[in-house]
Amino acid sequence: MTLLTAFLFRRALISRLPQRLALIPFAMLFCALASPGYLTAQAKDAAPDELVLSNGDTLHGKLVNEIGGKVTFHSDPLGDVTLGWDKIKELHTSGNFAVIDKNVKIRGKKSSKTIPNGTIEVANQSLTLHTDNAPAPIPVADAAFIMDKATLDKQLFHSPSFLSGWNGAATAGAAIVTASQNQYTFSGGIGMVRVVPTASWLNPRDRTSFDFSGSYGKITQPAFTIPTTPPTFVPAVVTKSALYHADAERDEYLSPRFFALGQTAFDHNYAQNLDLQQIYGGGIGWTALKTAKQEADLKATIQYEKQQFFYSGSNQNLIGSTLSLSYVLHHKNVVYTQGLAFIPAFNNPHAYSADETNTLAFPAYKNLSFSLGTLDSYINNTPASDPPSKHNSFQFTMGFTYAIKSKY
Repeated sequence: MTLLTAFLFRRALISRLPQRLALIPFAMLFCALASPGYLTAQAKDAAPDELVLSNGDTLHGKLVNEIGGKVTFHSDPLGDVTLGWDKIKELHTSGNFAVIDKNVKIRGKKSSKTIPNGTIEVANQSLTLHTDNAPAPIPVADAAFIMDKATLDKQLFHSPSFLSGWNGAATAGAAIVTASQNQYTFSGGIGMVRVVPTASWLNPRDRTSFDFSGSYGKITQPAFTIPTTPPTFVPAVVTKSALYHADAERDEYLSPRFFALGQTAFDHNYAQNLDLQQIYGGGIGWTALKTAKQEADLKATIQYEKQQFFYSGSNQNLIGSTLSLSYVLHHKNVVYTQGLAFIPAFNNPHAYSADETNTLAFPAYKNLSFSLGTLDSYINNTPASDPPSKHNSFQFTMGFTYAIKSKY
């Protein structure tokens, strides 16, 4: 090879070197994708979960979760399907899931390390978990909760943002009558609560709640003239009612059932000459009853209370307390809530009040329910007025309620 030929060969090789180097990443990627390990991992990740029904039908898709004996399975053709264990013959998962035994109490993050997780097989009403140090098979009736590993980590080690994790309901109702008299009545309310963690199988760390309810009504009698001699003019008469209540509370749990709390409440009741009642206080609470279907809380606070009436000479600045009970019952066909409160004043024993609320919500369609409610309010120190104000005020409402559910 002459010197000129060698120079031209070297130049051609260098000119094509960038193109050859550019092919290297693609060659490496092809080798990686074609490797048996990668193909096996991809096949494993892509493998769907399998649900065999008691009638022999088989669904392929993804196990979502199991809560209290209800298994939710997602299948592309059918969407989310929720079934009881008695409708399931077999279940096989390809992904890892955590299983919470109903006989095991999860107290916090440390004890969460004992929660087993792995692939699941269910057959003959028995659940087997495939993992290192796998526990013995358990009856499906003892599997209180099943969730994927990501959900488990989120509930244990993360908290929802301030605007997420809320559950509650909004209610609205109205009545309009137009005749010799015109009558308008509007009522509504919203109640929201957020418990952290949001999972019911974990003990709560804190709870935040707020409520607002209101009712406004007006009856108008138009002016008219009586055909007498001389004619008698009767002026228009307007009668109105307005009741509003708002409150907020923050609970910090010191144990699974004992908590410290801070609260505030505001009330307006035109029928009892109450312009505004303000309460600011703090105290302790105890969850006396807690099951999957019902919960009852007892609370006691020390507070500052200010009562402002339409007759300013009756205004009060009080130091007192609120002793209250709240109860919730979730039944298949109805949700019942009740609240009782007695509010004594230490510096004026005559200035005490009490109230009771009851609500029944009947599920109608998806998140929509038909609701009935009562509000019974008693203020012992209503001021003298004309016409006289009653100490007691009772309100009955009905309307539609929309359930607001967290997706956290």
